[in-house]
Amino acid sequence: MPYEPPTHTVERSLRATTGAKTVAGVDEVGRGAWAGPVTVCAAVTGLRRPPAGLTDSKLISPRRRAELAPVLERWVTAFGLGDASPQEIDELGMTAALRLAAVRALESLPVRPDAVILDGKHDYLGQPWKVRTVIKGDQSCIAVAAASVIAKVHRDTMMAELGAESGEYADFAFGANAGYPSPVHRAALEERGPTPHHRLSWSYLDALPRWQHLKKARFSAEAAALESGGQLGFDF
Repeated sequence: MPYEPPTHTVERSLRATTGAKTVAGVDEVGRGAWAGPVTVCAAVTGLRRPPAGLTDSKLISPRRRAELAPVLERWVTAFGLGDASPQEIDELGMTAALRLAAVRALESLPVRPDAVILDGKHDYLGQPWKVRTVIKGDQSCIAVAAASVIAKVHRDTMMAELGAESGEYADFAFGANAGYPSPVHRAALEERGPTPHHRLSWSYLDALPRWQHLKKARFSAEAAALESGGQLGFDF
């Protein structure tokens, strides 16, 4: 299915209306997984023409993503990665865990961005970051598309190493499902129960009577208030 390539339109707008000189595109992967971290990439690209074929990582085949990611890592001006662990997700809830991972990614950049283009509808970053949210930003914005590919390949590689055939968690086939729901993943959970890499506040445990005693409370009252608040900051 044909698609429009991403552009620098949003970044140019931010530069013109806010005076921002350094703009980072931010995207996440792993939000809906049962196991593994949520991973965020922040990418700074400037206004240069991107490598051919760049778009939302979900629209690119796994083989092409693996080829494109190292090209992007060399092409971008800078990129940073941040993870929030399954334990942090259980403790904080997803919104706060996303913010934690995103802040880790942004703070690992060599220069603090003047503005951030955040994929999606909700600003989970909030102050003091200056955020422009863009629905389907991973398809329309070059910096966000680059971040989406780098984040996806980074997390997929991490999960594949965790689920290596010779390893302790081979039965979970993390290399194939990246910690997301799949028949093989569910069967391994029913037989072996969750690993230290699983999110124990997730509802999949409700369907596993043998292991329900391991389920953790969703998250703290403070995190629940933050989660229910939706947007944590502002758009401009």
